[in-house]
Amino acid sequence: MFGALADPTRRAVLERLGEGEASIGELAQPFDMALPSLMKHVRVLEAVGLVESQKSGRVRTCRLKPAAMTDAERWLAEQRAVWEARLDRLEAYVKTIEKKSRKRRLK
Repeated sequence: MFGALADPTRRAVLERLGEGEASIGELAQPFDMALPSLMKHVRVLEAVGLVESQKSGRVRTCRLKPAAMTDAERWLAEQRAVWEARLDRLEAYVKTIEKKSRKRRLK
């Protein structure tokens, strides 16, 4: 999922789909690329479950699947907690060293 989100074109597609469903043609309008190229981006987003599409006649319409972000959000929250705990321990350690250093200077 993070690989899919790393690409700015795919992030822009997701942002647009956040406003509502859109056809591949509508999604392609702001980009200087051919429809098959944009379809490759859409397929990547579909593969990770962020987007679903449906073809009706010659028009393929895409919609966002925001529930797919739940796993990524959970992982990020866990990582945030781990790093905050590490930084808190580092801060406590630095304060301990600073206190020892001040005591040595006062002697």
